[in-house]
Amino acid sequence: MRFSVYQSSHIGGRKANQDRMGYSFTRDALLLVLADGMGGHILGEMAASITLQTIGTLFQQNAKPYIKKPERFLEDSFMAAHREIHRYRALNNLPETPRTTIVACLVQHGNAIWAHCGDSRLYWMRDGHILARTRDHSRIETLIAQGKVDPSERDTHPERNKLFNCLGAPNMPIVEISRRASLRPGDVLLLCSDGLWSVLPDHALAHSLHNNTVVRAVPELINTAAGIAGKKSDNVTALAIMWEGTGELQDSTVVITTNALPPDSVTTTIQAPRHADLENADLFNESEIEKAIDEIRGAIEKTARLTNKE
Repeated sequence: MRFSVYQSSHIGGRKANQDRMGYSFTRDALLLVLADGMGGHILGEMAASITLQTIGTLFQQNAKPYIKKPERFLEDSFMAAHREIHRYRALNNLPETPRTTIVACLVQHGNAIWAHCGDSRLYWMRDGHILARTRDHSRIETLIAQGKVDPSERDTHPERNKLFNCLGAPNMPIVEISRRASLRPGDVLLLCSDGLWSVLPDHALAHSLHNNTVVRAVPELINTAAGIAGKKSDNVTALAIMWEGTGELQDSTVVITTNALPPDSVTTTIQAPRHADLENADLFNESEIEKAIDEIRGAIEKTARLTNKE
């Protein structure tokens, strides 16, 4: 695999940053994850942190050196994170369960497949055009799909911020999984929180990522969105990769090449502990998932938030 990657986050006008993002890769697989803790509920940042740590740990345990069943991995790891958030609530006797939106993407063998719950988005772009993006699990998107509201009302409708799907809610999450997307050199995958996409139109995101490297485009987009929103700005977070970028757009110093990595090597920005006694855990065996989550719970309880890395 050969790609460039960049991630960044801005607190905006909020007292705390409840967004979390990170990536992990082996020789043959790349995981991208972004979660937006829901501010309308307590400890949204904890739900987002738990989600990244859980999914990141399961990736490290199962990418040997790639994920055998990516669709199943995404669904099962989302469910594992959902259960772990509920355990955190019970363990700490919280009055309600923390909640978070989530979007994650697996890239391997030249294909990308992604999943999401809520309104954290993924965009797949090529030559400055958006080939696909996730559909928000929101009330406004449901009304538009039903033909009850015109798409032009997305940004102004009174129910635009109401979500019906997330991790940590009383009901089980609905994990929406994409079809496999065949990547070409120069393709861009952008994961972002609503603090970015709700301020900047889709065409502005595509234009910036087409005319700049991800290293330059991501921080510029984040700073622009935070500046436009001003004191009312939400947390603004983005994580983007360019797949085998061309020499015209890429600085060779920021391109990652994984071909020479050992099969059992994992590089990650997600703060999730690894445990030697879990090396043979089967992701799709319920008892082994429970064991794995139990092992990482101690670290999760000590971590109030992840340190976002550029």
